[in-house]
Amino acid sequence: MRLGIFMMPVHPPTHSFADTLAEDEEKALYADQLGFDELWVGEHFSATTEPIPSPMMFMAGLASRTKNLTFGTAVICLPNHDPVVVAAEAAQFDHMTRGRFMLGVGPGGLLSDFELFDNADRAVRTRKFVESIKAIQKIWSQDPPYDIPGEFRSVTLKDAIIPKLGIGYMPKPYQKPGPPVSTSLSSRESPTARVAAQQGWGIISGNNVPNSAVASHWQTYSKACVDAGKPARGDNWRVARNVMVAPSDAEARDRIHSEQGSNHYFYTYMREVLSRVGILSVLKPDPAMSDEEATVEVITEGCMIYGSPKIFLDKLVAFRDTVGPFGILLMTGLDWSGPNRAWERDSMRLLAQEVMPRFRQHVMSQAAE
Repeated sequence: MRLGIFMMPVHPPTHSFADTLAEDEEKALYADQLGFDELWVGEHFSATTEPIPSPMMFMAGLASRTKNLTFGTAVICLPNHDPVVVAAEAAQFDHMTRGRFMLGVGPGGLLSDFELFDNADRAVRTRKFVESIKAIQKIWSQDPPYDIPGEFRSVTLKDAIIPKLGIGYMPKPYQKPGPPVSTSLSSRESPTARVAAQQGWGIISGNNVPNSAVASHWQTYSKACVDAGKPARGDNWRVARNVMVAPSDAEARDRIHSEQGSNHYFYTYMREVLSRVGILSVLKPDPAMSDEEATVEVITEGCMIYGSPKIFLDKLVAFRDTVGPFGILLMTGLDWSGPNRAWERDSMRLLAQEVMPRFRQHVMSQAAE
């Protein structure tokens, strides 16, 4: 059972880009100090609230300054990229980190990025995604010549090859045959879980999926693994959650519902964004509830795990018993405005030092039974 941090990130749009990057860097270094195992960083090109267009560039600045963290992209939106560039950059990053790299990929989820890259058609976007990851893995698996036909991007390098000089050879990853691949799931009963199982990828249950919907991800994924003749492994399943651990239950609840709180801001932001595009149902703890019933407070309660270390541990155990045997918990990193820096650092410390050791003991005892 491992612990990671997932940073979309979500910041107020008025924050300067430089300050946002510095804050996220400080948070990542603190996670490493606390012994967090993984850092996942999201990718967006056209949102000042979620302003990291290059997760690998951001994480490259952390690689030599950390010792515990393995780095993951959450996710590279492949339809927005040339697969040749992704293949080369991911291979380089894998070498820079000596294999401390996990490749998270997906078709994307930000409408403004879809428009920016002319990827509004969902069916086309899905085909681009599948074609791209296949091309990337094909490039990693062979030497030139490269002749990979595609509907959107054919990869060809046949003539300008000089083996003696290494010319014409694409870089291959440090890990063989390549870094582990995962994809994110952002809806109840996500069909992407089936695709991931068929391809042998890991899955990341998104933090904007209600607690009640997470079980459907494992049900779909594990069944598809069995159908494909592959083992369904919980250590290949990450679950991202907004969490709050505080000295007392009352403090934890006050912090998540405070109008100054970054969790309140996060769910206010997500509720408005998803309402505008007609998919607020993604956030609803009960799909049958009306939009009016799905208030920020109701959504917060339905998506978060919070409490004192003891109560949080009890909730986390009950959550895993209900949804399935995920192997990695990803805490969502949010904005540090006002009191939130102290609150989140408190939460990270209590989670890493007081909750996770006991949670690991529980998981190990269950596995031994």
